[in-house]
Amino acid sequence: MTTGQGPGSAIPRFGVEEEFFVVDTDRGAVVPEAATVIDRARPVLGTRVGGEITKLHVETRTDPCLRLADLGAQLAEGRWAVQSAARSAGLRVIASGSPVLGDVVPPPITEGPRQDRGNATFRGLHDDLAICAVHVHVEEPDRDRAVLIGNHLRPHLPVLLALTANSPYWCERDTGYASWRSLTWGRWPVAGPPPYLTSAQQYDRHIDMLLEAGALVDHGTIFWDLRLSVNQPTLEVRVADMPVTAGESEALAALVRALVVVAGQAVDTGDEGPQPAAELLRLAYWRAARDGMGGQGIEVATGRLLPAATLAQRLVELAGPALEEAGDRQRVQQWLAWLGTEGDGATRQRAVAARHGRLSDVVDEMAAHTAPGVLAEQQGTLT
Repeated sequence: MTTGQGPGSAIPRFGVEEEFFVVDTDRGAVVPEAATVIDRARPVLGTRVGGEITKLHVETRTDPCLRLADLGAQLAEGRWAVQSAARSAGLRVIASGSPVLGDVVPPPITEGPRQDRGNATFRGLHDDLAICAVHVHVEEPDRDRAVLIGNHLRPHLPVLLALTANSPYWCERDTGYASWRSLTWGRWPVAGPPPYLTSAQQYDRHIDMLLEAGALVDHGTIFWDLRLSVNQPTLEVRVADMPVTAGESEALAALVRALVVVAGQAVDTGDEGPQPAAELLRLAYWRAARDGMGGQGIEVATGRLLPAATLAQRLVELAGPALEEAGDRQRVQQWLAWLGTEGDGATRQRAVAARHGRLSDVVDEMAAHTAPGVLAEQQGTLT
């Protein structure tokens, strides 16, 4: 891939991976029918659709894009294709970080030698793999530079999690958290923020150590919330819950790309990034997972408790110059204002449950807004 809009531009291309649950049409429970949906969506999406480690998940991918409008169009197309494919099989897909209804512990794992190695390595951790995320890739072919950019992004990961919190339910009960997915994921030996590293060589040595220690099946099981992509010349940000709508994924991707650009400019001046205290970063993750955008968050540099909305606005301001250059600033500001009015995904899920009294209604509305228009009979309020 190549980067930039033309001479003198520092705006890289980016792409997004989205994960969805397959659910039945009666109750809205997750069902192990991902292969059926993938097969029916493939004539439209080709290699842009595939499976995940469980039989409950479908994943879509965009091609590398430079313009946010093109990325948004591909996100909408991917959602339309998988929802249409699911509907043709008497199923639906929903965009949520965790399943709302259904027997998910343990989830049905796909078969194969790699999965067998994973089962042998991670054992009971696989019981909590019924989770969905959105991953943002930002093009950065210089691996040393990518590692240093990652150092700058590490303190921002809890805020990105709060912005996208969308997994309040687990095993058909309200967990009290906005992002239960991130807490279950945090049990893994290679999850959460990556360590502070200063070169690609050090990054690779660390991965080799994890492999030797038996904490990885292979390079594809580096599950950090921020990593060098295994297969692409990109920096991959993996911290976010799966958002309800394509527009939220689009705005998140714009913000992440801008933060990468701003961090890259700092790296180019010789700044290798801050080193926040590990205990404060962990605390900020926990508070973001608990409160989402509806409460307080931790300022990682100081440990101060601040409104999550304040921390989010600061992050957008930090990214402002790069957002402006890419033409994306208004889009991200609109997203932030909308979240302030409507609430994060977890808040909206709970609001539906409070209005109707049934978790099946939560599933119905998420299905309707995962790909608006495909399920015309299920119009709701999660926009």
